[in-house]
Amino acid sequence: MIGFFKKRKKNFPDFWNRYEAQFEEKLPSDISKVRFVVLDTETTGFDYETDRILSIGALSLCDNSIAVNQSFEVFLDQYFYHPKNIEIHGIMQEEPKERITEIEALMRFLKYIGNSVLVAHHAGFDIKMINQALRRHGMPRLRNKVLDTSILYKRSLIKSPLLVPQEQYTLDQLAEKFDISTKDRHTALGDAYITAIAFMKIVERLRQSKNLTLKKLWR
Repeated sequence: MIGFFKKRKKNFPDFWNRYEAQFEEKLPSDISKVRFVVLDTETTGFDYETDRILSIGALSLCDNSIAVNQSFEVFLDQYFYHPKNIEIHGIMQEEPKERITEIEALMRFLKYIGNSVLVAHHAGFDIKMINQALRRHGMPRLRNKVLDTSILYKRSLIKSPLLVPQEQYTLDQLAEKFDISTKDRHTALGDAYITAIAFMKIVERLRQSKNLTLKKLWR
């Protein structure tokens, strides 16, 4: 009788099954051998339920260097736009950019990231927006480990009673701190690039103070 009540495994699309199968392989503990994918999303707003992703930009990092020939950028065909947000990220409905459906964007994105460790600034927002998109198409959440450059930056600061860390650090603050160009700020790929440079510099700082492993990055 126990088998009768066993929960049936849900049938997911092949592209999800291929993505999920990659997690059977363990990540290396040596961070120089880990593939990181640094990502950013531009959205119609900040409401997880009603707003939508307009674009996703991502870069691949390994051994603290960017694989410049492996960038990822997609623009999504969405029907809902906020005029105020268009002023910030410049993605307008009439722009002559190739746009793809949300499900096509998710398929390409999952193929690109594989089982890599994801990195984003204030990562919770980007990851939740992507997870909401996956949920709309009947799929589970992302399986990847995630790192947040805002949190990592705080950990890299010298501990001193004279220095009180902020609750949060903006991407502009990190760009200024590390002297990173903000020419393409507020585009998904541009913000992913700023985040990637900041992440590499933060990792170098953390390496100097401890024997850094992938596990220690999550602590």
